[in-house]
Amino acid sequence: MVSDRGLEVLRVIVQDYVASREPVGSKSIVDRHSFGVSAATIRNDMALLEDEELITAPHTSSGRVPTDKGYRVFVDQLADLRPLTPAQRQAIEAFMGQSVDLDDVLSRTVRLLSQLTHQVALVQYPSLATSRVRHVELVTLGGTRLMTVFITDSGRVEQRLIDVPGVDDELIATLRSSLNASLGGLNLSDAAARLGTFAEAFPPERRAIVEQITAALTEQVLANRQDRLVMAGTANLARTEDDFSGSIFPVLEAIEEQVTLLRLFGEMEIEPGGVSARIGRENAGFGLAETSVVTSGYSSAGGSVARLGVLGPTRMDYSNNMAAVRAVARYLSRLLGTD
Repeated sequence: MVSDRGLEVLRVIVQDYVASREPVGSKSIVDRHSFGVSAATIRNDMALLEDEELITAPHTSSGRVPTDKGYRVFVDQLADLRPLTPAQRQAIEAFMGQSVDLDDVLSRTVRLLSQLTHQVALVQYPSLATSRVRHVELVTLGGTRLMTVFITDSGRVEQRLIDVPGVDDELIATLRSSLNASLGGLNLSDAAARLGTFAEAFPPERRAIVEQITAALTEQVLANRQDRLVMAGTANLARTEDDFSGSIFPVLEAIEEQVTLLRLFGEMEIEPGGVSARIGRENAGFGLAETSVVTSGYSSAGGSVARLGVLGPTRMDYSNNMAAVRAVARYLSRLLGTD
Protein backbone atom coordinates (compact mmCIF):
# COMPACT_ATOMS: atom_id res chain seq x y z
CA MET A 1 0.00 0.00 0.00
CA VAL A 2 1.46 3.35 -1.06
CA SER A 3 1.18 6.15 1.48
CA ASP A 4 0.05 9.68 0.67
CA ARG A 5 3.66 10.86 0.87
CA GLY A 6 4.69 8.00 -1.40
CA LEU A 7 2.16 9.18 -3.97
CA GLU A 8 3.58 12.69 -3.72
CA VAL A 9 7.04 11.25 -4.29
CA LEU A 10 5.70 9.48 -7.36
CA ARG A 11 4.22 12.75 -8.56
CA VAL A 12 7.51 14.62 -8.39
CA ILE A 13 9.41 11.71 -9.96
CA VAL A 14 7.05 11.80 -12.94
CA GLN A 15 7.18 15.57 -13.23
CA ASP A 16 10.97 15.81 -12.86
CA TYR A 17 11.63 12.95 -15.25
CA VAL A 18 9.28 14.39 -17.88
CA ALA A 19 11.03 17.76 -17.56
CA SER A 20 14.65 16.53 -17.58
CA ARG A 21 14.61 13.01 -19.03
CA GLU A 22 17.12 12.19 -16.28
CA PRO A 23 16.47 9.46 -13.66
CA VAL A 24 15.38 11.03 -10.37
CA GLY A 25 17.24 10.30 -7.12
CA SER A 26 16.31 10.86 -3.49
CA LYS A 27 18.83 13.67 -3.01
CA SER A 28 17.41 15.51 -6.02
CA ILE A 29 13.91 15.19 -4.59
CA VAL A 30 15.00 16.54 -1.19
CA ASP A 31 16.88 19.45 -2.82
CA ARG A 32 14.12 20.40 -5.26
CA HIS A 33 10.96 19.76 -3.25
CA SER A 34 9.74 20.60 0.23
CA PHE A 35 8.98 17.24 1.79
CA GLY A 36 10.48 18.12 5.16
CA VAL A 37 12.08 14.67 5.58
CA SER A 38 15.54 13.23 5.03
CA ALA A 39 16.89 11.68 1.87
CA ALA A 40 16.89 8.31 3.69
CA THR A 41 13.13 8.61 4.26
CA ILE A 42 12.57 9.45 0.61
CA ARG A 43 14.68 6.44 -0.36
CA ASN A 44 12.38 4.25 1.74
CA ASP A 45 9.35 5.71 -0.02
CA MET A 46 11.01 5.08 -3.37
CA ALA A 47 11.75 1.47 -2.37
CA LEU A 48 8.04 0.94 -1.65
CA LEU A 49 7.14 2.53 -5.00
CA GLU A 50 9.58 0.18 -6.70
CA ASP A 51 8.04 -2.80 -4.88
CA GLU A 52 4.68 -1.72 -6.31
CA GLU A 53 6.28 -1.54 -9.79
CA LEU A 54 5.47 2.16 -10.09
CA ILE A 55 9.11 3.19 -10.63
CA THR A 56 12.19 1.35 -11.79
CA ALA A 57 15.95 1.82 -12.02
CA PRO A 58 17.21 2.13 -15.60
CA HIS A 59 20.45 0.19 -16.01
CA THR A 60 22.83 0.94 -13.12
CA SER A 61 21.57 4.44 -12.40
CA SER A 62 20.96 5.41 -8.79
CA GLY A 63 17.90 7.34 -9.87
CA ARG A 64 14.45 6.03 -10.77
CA VAL A 65 12.04 6.55 -13.65
CA PRO A 66 8.28 5.94 -13.83
CA THR A 67 6.95 2.67 -15.26
CA ASP A 68 3.82 2.46 -17.40
CA LYS A 69 1.96 1.52 -14.20
CA GLY A 70 3.42 4.57 -12.49
CA TYR A 71 2.26 6.85 -15.29
CA ARG A 72 -1.18 5.24 -15.02
CA VAL A 73 -1.40 6.04 -11.30
CA PHE A 74 -0.19 9.57 -12.04
CA VAL A 75 -2.85 10.12 -14.70
CA ASP A 76 -5.67 8.56 -12.67
CA GLN A 77 -4.86 10.06 -9.28
CA LEU A 78 -2.21 12.75 -9.39
CA ALA A 79 -2.32 14.70 -12.64
CA ASP A 80 -3.26 18.33 -12.20
CA LEU A 81 -5.01 19.58 -15.33
CA ARG A 82 -3.70 23.09 -15.34
CA PRO A 83 -6.00 25.47 -17.20
CA LEU A 84 -4.60 27.03 -20.33
CA THR A 85 -3.33 30.57 -20.00
CA PRO A 86 -5.45 33.46 -21.33
CA ALA A 87 -2.88 33.89 -24.11
CA GLN A 88 -3.24 30.24 -25.13
CA ARG A 89 -7.03 30.50 -25.14
CA GLN A 90 -6.91 33.66 -27.24
CA ALA A 91 -4.57 31.92 -29.67
CA ILE A 92 -7.03 29.03 -30.00
CA GLU A 93 -9.96 31.34 -30.70
CA ALA A 94 -8.02 33.52 -33.14
CA PHE A 95 -6.57 30.60 -35.10
CA MET A 96 -9.70 28.43 -35.16
CA GLY A 97 -12.01 31.36 -35.82
CA GLN A 98 -10.49 31.82 -39.27
CA SER A 99 -11.73 28.42 -40.47
CA VAL A 100 -13.89 28.37 -43.59
CA ASP A 101 -15.33 24.83 -43.62
CA LEU A 102 -15.11 21.51 -41.77
CA ASP A 103 -11.96 20.37 -43.59
CA ASP A 104 -10.24 23.63 -42.68
CA VAL A 105 -11.50 23.45 -39.09
CA LEU A 106 -10.04 19.99 -38.54
CA SER A 107 -6.79 20.83 -40.33
CA ARG A 108 -6.35 23.86 -38.08
CA THR A 109 -7.29 21.78 -35.03
CA VAL A 110 -4.45 19.28 -35.44
CA ARG A 111 -1.91 21.96 -36.30
CA LEU A 112 -2.87 23.94 -33.22
CA LEU A 113 -2.95 20.91 -30.92
CA SER A 114 0.45 19.79 -32.17
CA GLN A 115 1.90 23.22 -31.42
CA LEU A 116 0.36 23.32 -27.93
CA THR A 117 1.58 19.85 -26.91
CA HIS A 118 4.63 19.14 -29.13
CA GLN A 119 3.11 15.72 -29.87
CA VAL A 120 1.47 14.07 -32.87
CA ALA A 121 -2.06 15.47 -33.02
CA LEU A 122 -5.01 13.46 -34.35
CA VAL A 123 -8.62 14.36 -35.00
CA GLN A 124 -11.36 12.08 -36.24
CA TYR A 125 -13.97 13.38 -38.65
CA PRO A 126 -17.47 13.43 -37.12
CA SER A 127 -19.13 10.03 -37.27
CA LEU A 128 -20.05 10.37 -40.91
CA ALA A 129 -21.78 7.00 -41.10
CA THR A 130 -24.54 8.45 -38.92
CA SER A 131 -24.67 11.79 -40.73
CA ARG A 132 -27.67 12.91 -42.72
CA VAL A 133 -28.03 14.80 -45.96
CA ARG A 134 -28.49 18.52 -45.43
CA HIS A 135 -28.33 19.82 -49.00
CA VAL A 136 -27.33 18.94 -52.55
CA GLU A 137 -26.23 21.68 -54.92
CA LEU A 138 -25.58 21.51 -58.67
CA VAL A 139 -23.62 24.37 -60.24
CA THR A 140 -23.07 24.79 -63.97
CA LEU A 141 -19.62 26.15 -64.81
CA GLY A 142 -20.06 26.74 -68.51
CA GLY A 143 -20.08 24.31 -71.41
CA THR A 144 -20.37 20.74 -70.18
CA ARG A 145 -18.75 21.34 -66.77
CA LEU A 146 -20.83 20.74 -63.69
CA MET A 147 -19.98 20.89 -59.98
CA THR A 148 -21.86 18.57 -57.64
CA VAL A 149 -21.84 19.67 -53.99
CA PHE A 150 -22.89 17.31 -51.21
CA ILE A 151 -23.37 18.71 -47.68
CA THR A 152 -24.09 16.71 -44.51
CA ASP A 153 -25.55 17.88 -41.21
CA SER A 154 -22.15 17.31 -39.58
CA GLY A 155 -20.74 20.13 -41.71
CA ARG A 156 -18.88 17.98 -44.23
CA VAL A 157 -18.83 19.48 -47.75
CA GLU A 158 -17.83 17.23 -50.67
CA GLN A 159 -17.38 18.67 -54.17
CA ARG A 160 -16.83 16.99 -57.53
CA LEU A 161 -16.32 18.35 -61.05
CA ILE A 162 -17.76 16.29 -63.89
CA ASP A 163 -18.30 16.67 -67.64
CA VAL A 164 -21.94 16.18 -68.59
CA PRO A 165 -22.63 16.60 -72.34
CA GLY A 166 -26.16 17.67 -73.10
CA VAL A 167 -26.94 19.19 -69.71
CA ASP A 168 -29.06 22.35 -69.63
CA ASP A 169 -30.21 24.83 -67.00
CA GLU A 170 -33.79 23.57 -66.97
CA LEU A 171 -32.72 20.01 -66.21
CA ILE A 172 -30.29 21.22 -63.54
CA ALA A 173 -33.03 23.19 -61.80
CA THR A 174 -35.39 20.20 -61.89
CA LEU A 175 -32.67 17.85 -60.63
CA ARG A 176 -31.63 20.19 -57.82
CA SER A 177 -35.18 20.48 -56.54
CA SER A 178 -35.90 16.74 -56.86
CA LEU A 179 -32.66 15.67 -55.23
CA ASN A 180 -33.15 17.85 -52.18
CA ALA A 181 -36.78 16.82 -51.81
CA SER A 182 -35.84 13.14 -52.11
CA LEU A 183 -32.58 13.04 -50.11
CA GLY A 184 -32.93 15.79 -47.50
CA GLY A 185 -32.76 14.34 -44.00
CA LEU A 186 -31.84 10.80 -45.08
CA ASN A 187 -28.90 8.99 -43.51
CA LEU A 188 -26.07 8.21 -45.90
CA SER A 189 -26.97 4.54 -46.39
CA ASP A 190 -30.54 5.40 -47.38
CA ALA A 191 -29.33 8.28 -49.56
CA ALA A 192 -27.00 5.96 -51.49
CA ALA A 193 -29.85 3.48 -52.04
CA ARG A 194 -32.22 6.24 -53.18
CA LEU A 195 -29.66 7.58 -55.67
CA GLY A 196 -29.32 4.11 -57.19
CA THR A 197 -32.87 4.27 -58.56
CA PHE A 198 -33.28 8.04 -58.83
CA ALA A 199 -32.87 8.22 -62.64
CA GLU A 200 -35.79 5.84 -63.23
CA ALA A 201 -38.25 8.69 -62.63
CA PHE A 202 -36.92 10.66 -65.61
CA PRO A 203 -37.77 10.26 -69.32
CA PRO A 204 -35.53 7.80 -71.20
CA GLU A 205 -33.85 10.56 -73.20
CA ARG A 206 -32.78 12.27 -69.97
CA ARG A 207 -31.92 9.16 -67.99
CA ALA A 208 -28.26 8.81 -69.07
CA ILE A 209 -27.47 12.39 -67.99
CA VAL A 210 -29.24 11.95 -64.67
CA GLU A 211 -27.44 8.66 -64.05
CA GLN A 212 -24.07 10.31 -64.63
CA ILE A 213 -24.86 13.04 -62.11
CA THR A 214 -26.30 10.67 -59.49
CA ALA A 215 -23.27 8.38 -59.91
CA ALA A 216 -21.01 11.27 -58.91
CA LEU A 217 -23.24 12.03 -55.93
CA THR A 218 -23.21 8.36 -54.91
CA GLU A 219 -19.40 8.43 -54.85
CA GLN A 220 -19.58 11.50 -52.62
CA VAL A 221 -22.01 9.76 -50.26
CA LEU A 222 -19.78 6.69 -50.02
CA ALA A 223 -16.71 8.84 -49.40
CA ASN A 224 -18.51 10.44 -46.47
CA ARG A 225 -19.34 7.06 -44.95
CA GLN A 226 -15.68 6.23 -44.38
CA ASP A 227 -14.15 7.11 -41.02
CA ARG A 228 -11.17 9.40 -41.47
CA LEU A 229 -8.42 10.97 -39.41
CA VAL A 230 -6.43 14.16 -39.86
CA MET A 231 -2.92 14.20 -38.41
CA ALA A 232 -0.18 16.77 -37.81
CA GLY A 233 3.11 16.96 -35.94
CA THR A 234 4.65 13.63 -36.89
CA ALA A 235 8.04 15.36 -36.89
CA ASN A 236 7.66 15.77 -33.12
CA LEU A 237 8.36 12.05 -32.77
CA ALA A 238 11.81 12.56 -34.26
CA ARG A 239 12.55 15.17 -31.60
CA THR A 240 11.78 12.60 -28.89
CA GLU A 241 13.48 9.65 -30.59
CA ASP A 242 15.64 9.01 -27.52
CA ASP A 243 12.49 8.14 -25.57
CA PHE A 244 12.08 4.96 -27.62
CA SER A 245 14.17 1.89 -26.87
CA GLY A 246 14.75 1.12 -30.54
CA SER A 247 13.91 2.71 -33.86
CA ILE A 248 10.90 5.00 -34.13
CA PHE A 249 10.09 3.59 -37.58
CA PRO A 250 7.66 0.93 -36.25
CA VAL A 251 5.77 3.72 -34.49
CA LEU A 252 5.73 5.81 -37.67
CA GLU A 253 4.44 2.82 -39.62
CA ALA A 254 1.73 2.17 -37.05
CA ILE A 255 0.40 5.74 -37.06
CA GLU A 256 0.33 5.79 -40.86
CA GLU A 257 -2.34 3.07 -40.69
CA GLN A 258 -5.50 5.05 -40.10
CA VAL A 259 -7.45 1.83 -39.52
CA THR A 260 -5.14 1.02 -36.60
CA LEU A 261 -5.55 4.43 -35.02
CA LEU A 262 -9.31 4.41 -35.55
CA ARG A 263 -9.52 1.03 -33.80
CA LEU A 264 -7.45 2.37 -30.92
CA PHE A 265 -9.67 5.45 -30.70
CA GLY A 266 -12.71 3.16 -30.79
CA GLU A 267 -11.56 1.31 -27.68
CA MET A 268 -11.13 4.50 -25.66
CA GLU A 269 -13.94 6.01 -23.66
CA ILE A 270 -15.49 8.97 -25.41
CA GLU A 271 -17.19 11.76 -23.53
CA PRO A 272 -17.42 15.38 -24.63
CA GLY A 273 -15.54 17.46 -22.09
CA GLY A 274 -13.77 14.47 -20.54
CA VAL A 275 -10.24 13.20 -21.14
CA SER A 276 -8.95 9.63 -21.28
CA ALA A 277 -5.50 8.15 -21.75
CA ARG A 278 -3.96 4.85 -22.83
CA ILE A 279 -0.40 4.38 -21.68
CA GLY A 280 2.49 2.29 -22.95
CA ARG A 281 1.78 -1.43 -22.86
CA GLU A 282 -1.96 -0.76 -22.96
CA ASN A 283 -1.32 0.05 -26.65
CA ALA A 284 0.81 -3.01 -27.39
CA GLY A 285 -1.89 -4.63 -29.52
CA PHE A 286 -1.66 -1.70 -31.91
CA GLY A 287 2.13 -1.72 -32.25
CA LEU A 288 2.39 1.34 -30.02
CA ALA A 289 3.67 -0.14 -26.75
CA GLU A 290 6.08 2.74 -26.13
CA THR A 291 3.56 5.48 -26.74
CA SER A 292 0.72 7.11 -24.86
CA VAL A 293 -2.48 8.48 -26.36
CA VAL A 294 -4.58 11.21 -24.74
CA THR A 295 -8.06 11.83 -26.19
CA SER A 296 -11.27 13.71 -25.66
CA GLY A 297 -14.57 13.78 -27.50
CA TYR A 298 -16.11 16.65 -29.40
CA SER A 299 -19.60 17.02 -30.82
CA SER A 300 -20.60 18.32 -34.24
CA ALA A 301 -23.64 20.21 -35.45
CA GLY A 302 -25.32 16.95 -36.42
CA GLY A 303 -25.05 15.68 -32.85
CA SER A 304 -22.48 13.01 -33.60
CA VAL A 305 -19.44 12.65 -31.33
CA ALA A 306 -15.89 12.03 -32.53
CA ARG A 307 -12.44 12.02 -30.95
CA LEU A 308 -9.37 14.18 -31.02
CA GLY A 309 -6.13 13.70 -29.18
CA VAL A 310 -2.37 13.47 -29.13
CA LEU A 311 0.10 10.60 -29.40
CA GLY A 312 3.67 10.61 -28.16
CA PRO A 313 6.20 8.78 -25.99
CA THR A 314 5.14 7.63 -22.53
CA ARG A 315 7.45 10.34 -21.14
CA MET A 316 5.05 13.16 -21.94
CA ASP A 317 3.65 16.10 -20.01
CA TYR A 318 0.30 14.48 -19.21
CA SER A 319 -1.07 17.43 -17.25
CA ASN A 320 -0.42 19.94 -20.04
CA ASN A 321 -1.46 17.56 -22.81
CA MET A 322 -4.72 16.56 -21.11
CA ALA A 323 -5.57 20.21 -20.46
CA ALA A 324 -4.81 21.18 -24.06
CA VAL A 325 -6.79 18.27 -25.54
CA ARG A 326 -9.77 19.06 -23.32
CA ALA A 327 -9.70 22.79 -24.10
CA VAL A 328 -9.41 22.31 -27.88
CA ALA A 329 -12.18 19.67 -27.85
CA ARG A 330 -14.51 22.02 -25.99
CA TYR A 331 -13.78 24.88 -28.35
CA LEU A 332 -14.26 22.63 -31.37
CA SER A 333 -17.65 21.50 -30.02
CA ARG A 334 -18.72 25.12 -29.61
CA LEU A 335 -17.44 26.07 -33.07
CA LEU A 336 -19.17 23.20 -34.87
CA GLY A 337 -22.27 23.35 -32.70
CA THR A 338 -23.03 26.86 -33.93
CA ASP A 339 -23.21 25.62 -37.52
